Amino acid sequence: MKIDYNNLYTHFILITKNRYPFIKEESRERIEKYITGIVNNTGSKLYAIYANPEHVHILVSRNPRISEVELLTKVADGSSQFIGKEKLCAGNFQWQESGSAFSVSKADVDKVCKYILNQPEHHKKVTFQEEYDKFVKFYQRTLKWE
Repeated sequence: MKIDYNNLYTHFILITKNRYPFIKEESRERIEKYITGIVNNTGSKLYAIYANPEHVHILVSRNPRISEVELLTKVADGSSQFIGKEKLCAGNFQWQESGSAFSVSKADVDKVCKYILNQPEHHKKVTFQEEYDKFVKFYQRTLKWE
């Protein structure tokens, strides 16, 4: 069946292997642009992205023909290859084998965009671990979907 209209906003968090701060400020914009291209190539729309040293936030309006898992896998695989090929970090860059996907209502898109784009200021006060724990608690996800 064809879907003409959709509201499939997802806030993804992708974490580097062992939360190592691989992503350097001088490479951040190149990585963000590359990830934006991957998302666009799936027919999805990227609203906001920010690549922190050990994690990336992405807000996407997802194409209904692709699942969250498929989209995040494409982003992780493609960006990992790009970072390695372009030598944008020291060592062997890898993402963790799992990421996170949180649904966002249309009414909250602007708020989540501002939150993502304000990451440098946010992380002056809150560590990534504190931030992540807050997300998990807010969404009350104690079950893992396999």
